[in-house]
Amino acid sequence: MVQLISEDEHIAVVLKPAGMLSEGEGASSVITALREMCGTEIYPIHRLDKETAGVMVYAKNKKAAAKLSEQVRENKIHKKYYAVLTAVPEVKEATLEDLLFRDKQKNKTYVVKRMRKGVRDASLSYEIIGTSENLALADITLKTGRTHQIRVQFASRKMPLYGDGKYGGGGGKLALFSYSLSFSHPVTGEQICFTAKPDTAIYPWNLFEEKL
Repeated sequence: MVQLISEDEHIAVVLKPAGMLSEGEGASSVITALREMCGTEIYPIHRLDKETAGVMVYAKNKKAAAKLSEQVRENKIHKKYYAVLTAVPEVKEATLEDLLFRDKQKNKTYVVKRMRKGVRDASLSYEIIGTSENLALADITLKTGRTHQIRVQFASRKMPLYGDGKYGGGGGKLALFSYSLSFSHPVTGEQICFTAKPDTAIYPWNLFEEKL
Protein backbone atom coordinates (compact mmCIF):
# COMPACT_ATOMS: atom_id res chain seq x y z
CA MET A 1 0.00 0.00 0.00
CA VAL A 2 1.21 3.50 -0.82
CA GLN A 3 2.20 5.55 2.23
CA LEU A 4 1.52 9.29 2.06
CA ILE A 5 4.53 11.10 3.57
CA SER A 6 3.53 14.72 2.93
CA GLU A 7 0.77 16.54 1.07
CA ASP A 8 -0.35 20.08 0.31
CA GLU A 9 -2.56 21.55 -2.42
CA HIS A 10 0.24 21.30 -5.00
CA ILE A 11 2.23 18.09 -4.34
CA ALA A 12 1.99 14.66 -2.76
CA VAL A 13 5.11 12.89 -1.52
CA VAL A 14 4.77 9.15 -1.08
CA LEU A 15 6.65 6.01 -0.15
CA LYS A 16 6.12 3.66 -3.10
CA PRO A 17 6.24 -0.02 -2.18
CA ALA A 18 7.97 -2.57 -4.37
CA GLY A 19 5.59 -4.21 -6.82
CA MET A 20 3.57 -1.09 -7.69
CA LEU A 21 3.82 0.87 -10.92
CA SER A 22 4.93 4.48 -10.51
CA GLU A 23 3.11 5.46 -13.72
CA GLY A 24 0.05 4.32 -15.65
CA GLU A 25 -3.39 3.22 -14.57
CA GLY A 26 -4.90 0.22 -12.82
CA ALA A 27 -5.14 -1.30 -9.37
CA SER A 28 -1.36 -1.70 -9.06
CA SER A 29 -0.59 1.92 -9.99
CA VAL A 30 0.52 4.56 -7.47
CA ILE A 31 -1.38 7.17 -9.48
CA THR A 32 -4.67 5.29 -9.09
CA ALA A 33 -4.11 4.87 -5.35
CA LEU A 34 -3.18 8.53 -4.90
CA ARG A 35 -6.25 9.75 -6.76
CA GLU A 36 -8.41 7.90 -4.29
CA MET A 37 -6.38 9.06 -1.27
CA CYS A 38 -6.15 12.74 -2.29
CA GLY A 39 -9.42 13.12 -4.18
CA THR A 40 -7.78 15.01 -7.03
CA GLU A 41 -5.98 14.50 -10.33
CA ILE A 42 -2.38 13.24 -10.03
CA TYR A 43 0.47 14.04 -12.41
CA PRO A 44 3.61 11.86 -12.52
CA ILE A 45 6.96 13.69 -12.44
CA HIS A 46 9.56 10.93 -12.33
CA ARG A 47 9.54 7.15 -12.11
CA LEU A 48 10.85 4.20 -10.17
CA ASP A 49 11.08 0.66 -11.51
CA LYS A 50 8.17 -1.54 -10.44
CA GLU A 51 10.52 -3.65 -8.29
CA THR A 52 12.05 -0.59 -6.58
CA ALA A 53 10.62 0.99 -3.44
CA GLY A 54 11.22 4.50 -2.18
CA VAL A 55 10.32 8.17 -1.97
CA MET A 56 8.52 9.84 -4.89
CA VAL A 57 6.82 13.17 -5.55
CA TYR A 58 3.67 13.68 -7.63
CA ALA A 59 2.00 16.94 -8.69
CA LYS A 60 -1.65 17.67 -7.95
CA ASN A 61 -2.15 20.32 -10.63
CA LYS A 62 -0.72 21.25 -14.04
CA LYS A 63 1.22 24.27 -12.77
CA ALA A 64 3.07 22.22 -10.16
CA ALA A 65 3.65 19.45 -12.70
CA ALA A 66 5.24 21.89 -15.16
CA LYS A 67 7.53 23.38 -12.50
CA LEU A 68 8.65 19.99 -11.18
CA SER A 69 9.14 18.60 -14.68
CA GLU A 70 11.40 21.56 -15.42
CA GLN A 71 13.49 20.64 -12.38
CA VAL A 72 13.76 17.08 -13.70
CA ARG A 73 14.98 18.34 -17.08
CA GLU A 74 17.54 20.60 -15.40
CA ASN A 75 18.69 17.79 -13.08
CA LYS A 76 17.62 19.76 -10.00
CA ILE A 77 15.66 16.96 -8.35
CA HIS A 78 18.27 15.08 -6.34
CA LYS A 79 17.86 11.39 -5.52
CA LYS A 80 19.82 9.07 -3.26
CA TYR A 81 19.49 5.31 -3.04
CA TYR A 82 20.52 2.37 -0.90
CA ALA A 83 21.44 -0.80 -2.79
CA VAL A 84 22.73 -4.16 -1.60
CA LEU A 85 25.40 -5.51 -3.96
CA THR A 86 26.15 -9.22 -4.33
CA ALA A 87 29.91 -8.53 -4.28
CA VAL A 88 32.07 -6.18 -2.23
CA PRO A 89 33.79 -3.55 -4.42
CA GLU A 90 37.54 -3.18 -4.09
CA VAL A 91 37.06 0.60 -4.30
CA LYS A 92 34.86 1.76 -1.42
CA GLU A 93 33.98 5.14 -2.88
CA ALA A 94 33.89 6.07 -6.57
CA THR A 95 32.01 7.60 -9.49
CA LEU A 96 30.74 5.30 -12.23
CA GLU A 97 30.33 6.70 -15.73
CA ASP A 98 29.01 4.69 -18.67
CA LEU A 99 27.19 4.88 -21.99
CA LEU A 100 23.85 3.08 -21.81
CA PHE A 101 21.61 1.72 -24.56
CA ARG A 102 17.99 0.96 -23.78
CA ASP A 103 16.34 -1.94 -25.64
CA LYS A 104 12.64 -1.19 -25.19
CA GLN A 105 11.47 -4.47 -26.74
CA LYS A 106 13.49 -6.52 -24.22
CA ASN A 107 12.95 -3.98 -21.40
CA LYS A 108 16.65 -4.12 -20.70
CA THR A 109 19.54 -1.64 -20.61
CA TYR A 110 23.09 -2.37 -21.74
CA VAL A 111 26.47 -0.73 -21.23
CA VAL A 112 28.01 0.05 -24.64
CA LYS A 113 31.38 1.41 -25.72
CA ARG A 114 30.49 4.18 -28.15
CA MET A 115 27.90 6.87 -28.64
CA ARG A 116 25.26 6.18 -31.28
CA LYS A 117 21.53 6.66 -31.76
CA GLY A 118 19.65 5.73 -28.60
CA VAL A 119 22.75 5.80 -26.37
CA ARG A 120 22.84 8.13 -23.37
CA ASP A 121 25.51 8.94 -20.82
CA ALA A 122 25.01 7.77 -17.24
CA SER A 123 26.73 8.81 -14.03
CA LEU A 124 26.43 7.99 -10.35
CA SER A 125 28.64 8.08 -7.28
CA TYR A 126 28.63 5.54 -4.48
CA GLU A 127 30.08 4.89 -1.05
CA ILE A 128 30.14 1.46 0.59
CA ILE A 129 28.84 1.97 4.13
CA GLY A 130 28.57 -1.64 5.29
CA THR A 131 29.46 -5.25 4.43
CA SER A 132 28.00 -8.56 5.62
CA GLU A 133 27.88 -12.13 4.28
CA ASN A 134 29.84 -11.09 1.16
CA LEU A 135 27.18 -8.45 0.47
CA ALA A 136 27.82 -4.70 0.42
CA LEU A 137 25.52 -1.80 1.27
CA ALA A 138 26.04 1.09 -1.15
CA ASP A 139 24.90 4.67 -0.57
CA ILE A 140 24.32 5.98 -4.09
CA THR A 141 23.89 9.51 -5.42
CA LEU A 142 22.26 9.47 -8.83
CA LYS A 143 23.58 12.11 -11.22
CA THR A 144 21.54 11.07 -14.26
CA GLY A 145 18.21 9.29 -14.38
CA ARG A 146 18.43 6.48 -16.93
CA THR A 147 16.18 3.42 -16.93
CA HIS A 148 17.71 0.61 -14.83
CA GLN A 149 20.83 2.76 -14.50
CA ILE A 150 21.95 1.71 -11.02
CA ARG A 151 21.18 -1.93 -11.72
CA VAL A 152 23.11 -2.17 -14.98
CA GLN A 153 26.07 -0.01 -13.97
CA PHE A 154 26.87 -2.27 -11.02
CA ALA A 155 25.97 -5.48 -12.87
CA SER A 156 28.36 -4.59 -15.69
CA ARG A 157 31.14 -4.55 -13.07
CA LYS A 158 30.18 -8.03 -11.78
CA MET A 159 28.42 -6.57 -8.74
CA PRO A 160 24.69 -7.03 -9.53
CA LEU A 161 22.15 -5.92 -6.97
CA TYR A 162 20.74 -8.58 -4.66
CA GLY A 163 17.48 -9.98 -6.07
CA ASP A 164 17.96 -8.48 -9.52
CA GLY A 165 17.26 -11.52 -11.68
CA LYS A 166 17.19 -9.43 -14.87
CA TYR A 167 20.83 -8.41 -14.42
CA GLY A 168 22.32 -11.45 -12.69
CA GLY A 169 21.54 -10.78 -9.03
CA GLY A 170 19.57 -13.97 -8.40
CA GLY A 171 16.19 -14.51 -6.77
CA GLY A 172 14.50 -12.64 -3.96
CA LYS A 173 13.23 -9.08 -3.79
CA LEU A 174 15.31 -6.41 -5.48
CA ALA A 175 17.41 -4.66 -2.82
CA LEU A 176 17.18 -1.12 -4.20
CA PHE A 177 15.54 1.70 -2.26
CA SER A 178 15.21 5.41 -3.06
CA TYR A 179 15.71 6.86 0.41
CA SER A 180 16.15 10.60 -0.21
CA LEU A 181 14.45 13.06 -2.55
CA SER A 182 15.18 16.78 -2.52
CA PHE A 183 13.80 19.54 -4.75
CA SER A 184 12.41 23.07 -4.73
CA HIS A 185 8.71 23.37 -3.92
CA PRO A 186 7.03 24.21 -7.25
CA VAL A 187 5.11 27.18 -5.81
CA THR A 188 6.99 28.50 -2.76
CA GLY A 189 10.47 27.77 -4.08
CA GLU A 190 11.50 26.37 -0.70
CA GLN A 191 14.19 23.69 -0.88
CA ILE A 192 12.72 20.56 0.72
CA CYS A 193 13.97 17.04 1.35
CA PHE A 194 12.10 13.85 2.22
CA THR A 195 13.64 10.61 3.43
CA ALA A 196 12.56 7.07 4.32
CA LYS A 197 14.16 3.75 5.26
CA PRO A 198 13.80 0.27 3.77
CA ASP A 199 12.07 -2.39 5.84
CA THR A 200 14.87 -3.78 8.03
CA ALA A 201 12.73 -6.81 8.92
CA ILE A 202 13.39 -8.11 5.40
CA TYR A 203 16.54 -9.83 4.16
CA PRO A 204 19.07 -8.49 3.18
CA TRP A 205 18.21 -5.07 4.67
CA ASN A 206 18.19 -6.67 8.13
CA LEU A 207 21.94 -7.28 7.80
CA PHE A 208 22.54 -3.53 7.70
CA GLU A 209 19.99 -2.22 10.20
CA GLU A 210 22.59 -0.23 12.14
CA LYS A 211 23.81 1.47 8.96
CA LEU A 212 20.43 2.57 7.64
